[in-house]
Amino acid sequence: MPNKHNDARRHHIPKMWFKVTNWASYEAGLRRRGSLTLWVSDAALAAWRTSPTTQGGQARYLQTAIETALMVRLVFHQPLRQTEGLLASLLDLLGLALAVPDHTTISRRAVHLTPVLAAALPSGLVTLVIDSTGLKVYGAGEWHRDKHGMRGRRTWRNLHLAADVASNTIVAATLTTTGDGDASQVGPLIEQTRGPIAAVLADGVYDGDPSYQTIAARVVIPRGPRRF
Repeated sequence: MPNKHNDARRHHIPKMWFKVTNWASYEAGLRRRGSLTLWVSDAALAAWRTSPTTQGGQARYLQTAIETALMVRLVFHQPLRQTEGLLASLLDLLGLALAVPDHTTISRRAVHLTPVLAAALPSGLVTLVIDSTGLKVYGAGEWHRDKHGMRGRRTWRNLHLAADVASNTIVAATLTTTGDGDASQVGPLIEQTRGPIAAVLADGVYDGDPSYQTIAARVVIPRGPRRF
């Protein structure tokens, strides 16, 4: 057995040991991980649903109700039907006489919600990092090709991102085909960025005069003190 024969001469990394001195606070923190606290403000109750437009008509749920249902679904990783039941039970435990949107309504209204919220940048100059990544597009023909052993031409898209270095926040994004170069998206990414830009960092793919000219038009060069 060569592994056992040379085991004594191998370099072993010792196991790290941690000594807990505040057991009461440590156990209390572990218990708080499983706690669940829910509260509903009066403004949320008022913005839950509207009154029916006609006598006997169905009440229309406002955006707050749909967003709450989708948030509960995201946290507990449940399908829409289970989300409807969970939200109804939570409202019942809270003693709130609110109707829960059914799973069909949630699915239909979720399409019209804004998926991405505008990111708030810190005040002052920002430093951007620009890069791109490839995304494979899955369509209806993927299952057919995998089942019958046929391999067609893959479809790809390029996702271009601009992130703030200080806050690690994605401030701009574009989606293009593989035929569009990375350097061509420097302008659209900078146009989506609000506020003054101190510097732009990127790899060698973006190296070129068009990128330099686009960045120079937006980068703010701070002026130093005047010397006489």
